[in-house]
Amino acid sequence: MQIFEQLLSALPGSVSQGLIWGIMAIGVYITYRILDVADLTVDGSFATGGAVAVILILNGCNLWLAMLVAFVAGLVAGAITGLLHTFMGIPPILAGILTQLSLYSINLKIMGKANQSINVNNTDLLVSLRWVKEFAFHNPIITVGIVLIVLIAILYWFFGTEMGCSIRATGINQSMSRAQGINTSFNKVLGIMLSNGLVAFSGAFLAQYQGFADVKMGQGSIVIGLAAVIIGEALFGKIFKNFALRLLSVAFGSIIYYIVIQAVIILGFDANLLKLLSAVIVAIFLAIPYWKRQYAQKHMRKPKGGKTNA
Repeated sequence: MQIFEQLLSALPGSVSQGLIWGIMAIGVYITYRILDVADLTVDGSFATGGAVAVILILNGCNLWLAMLVAFVAGLVAGAITGLLHTFMGIPPILAGILTQLSLYSINLKIMGKANQSINVNNTDLLVSLRWVKEFAFHNPIITVGIVLIVLIAILYWFFGTEMGCSIRATGINQSMSRAQGINTSFNKVLGIMLSNGLVAFSGAFLAQYQGFADVKMGQGSIVIGLAAVIIGEALFGKIFKNFALRLLSVAFGSIIYYIVIQAVIILGFDANLLKLLSAVIVAIFLAIPYWKRQYAQKHMRKPKGGKTNA
């Protein structure tokens, strides 16, 4: 009973974090599922978004303008990865690693030190951990929830346009897309830019929520993003067929991920092993489709006489 009460008490915080990371997970979904590209830039661009937003807010910048600039910073980071891949011919996973390493130094220069704090008592913020249990408009669940819905609506509209459909076509079949006159290199760069813009936007929210930005705040974010994508698809994939609902399922996956993590912590699991747990969860869910295919092939019905078709 006490464990249930602790979990219930921690639920608002888990949902708030899940929504914030859900924006990041949607960015991961764009590269991982739509473009079919493994992009590791997110570990760096997430921290870039937080660093840019915190520094601008501390210098008196408008909150939403600071968020917009953080989004643009993510776009720039994504553009660098995209150009390294398309213009210089570097595999996307290596291009992402190179950009991620570069962003570590850039984030240090932006903040001037390894971390930069921001106090909710002295500075106006959009979200804060202190407001989680308050029933007011500035509650992070309400604020981030509304922003998330608006972002999903914009993405649903964008990927329904000619440009958005060409990006989706590029991810499905590059050769066929090129045959249809689609500039697949441009679409890759644009898709990676959009992905990292959303990741940086999420980082800007998290920096305000937790009260500080840190150069390592994005470490392992790709694993969390993949976990959210995979959990969302596993639980809601057969129900949510619409593209907008698929994006929403990713956000739900992120919320479920953080609720599970919180439950595991309350049950006494070593917090130092959480990233290991996340990696195991992602590995298992990624392996499930492969296991299903292997099982289907192994138990495929054979024609009469025991011979298989050539």
